Amino acid sequence: MTEPLHDLSEVTIRSLSVSEMDNNVYLLTSKSSGAQVLIDAADDAPAILGLLADAQEDTDAEARVALIVTTHSHWDHVRALAEVKEATMARTAAGADDVADIAVATDVPLEHHDVGSFEGFELEAIHLRGHTPGSIALLYRDPHGPAHLFTGDSLFPGGLGNTQGDPGRFASLYDDVVTRIFDELPDDTVVHPGHGRGTTLGAERGSLTEWKQRGW
Repeated sequence: MTEPLHDLSEVTIRSLSVSEMDNNVYLLTSKSSGAQVLIDAADDAPAILGLLADAQEDTDAEARVALIVTTHSHWDHVRALAEVKEATMARTAAGADDVADIAVATDVPLEHHDVGSFEGFELEAIHLRGHTPGSIALLYRDPHGPAHLFTGDSLFPGGLGNTQGDPGRFASLYDDVVTRIFDELPDDTVVHPGHGRGTTLGAERGSLTEWKQRGW
């Protein structure tokens, strides 16, 4: 059984690592309504469905997946998407510029600053161009504590996502991460990346110049 990663005042966040790629799957559950958002149905549908079952403990209402969001189109983030969508009958969302590269139909193409409301919480899409054309981060603004940012493969502890050595793609991702995340959000914002451990913006802010100089 998974344990809550963050038990917040209005939302519980759980996570699960799947596949040989150590992909992080995240689940937000509204304590008041049971509405859920699943972020990146990356792999291992049975494990993800187990995560959903565990999260029934996080609400007195009936837990139900309202939306499955894919942070970007890369294969390792979508391998369980079709099976989880079929099992939950949930709608799907992804960055508009990545929709064509995702085999499972996207019900909600997301643009920069789109906000979804889920009976107890909201998530804002932040478009971060570079790792893929339509990569997005998802921002939950906790009214009683630090914000939580789900960054996919665009921001990790120690650096940005892979741009395959392309200077233009790196410059695009760097500029978006700086202007749309670091310039807008405080240091206590908790970062939940697509692989591996989390961090905070404060822990990474001092390295921005180094990242720009090294180009990756």
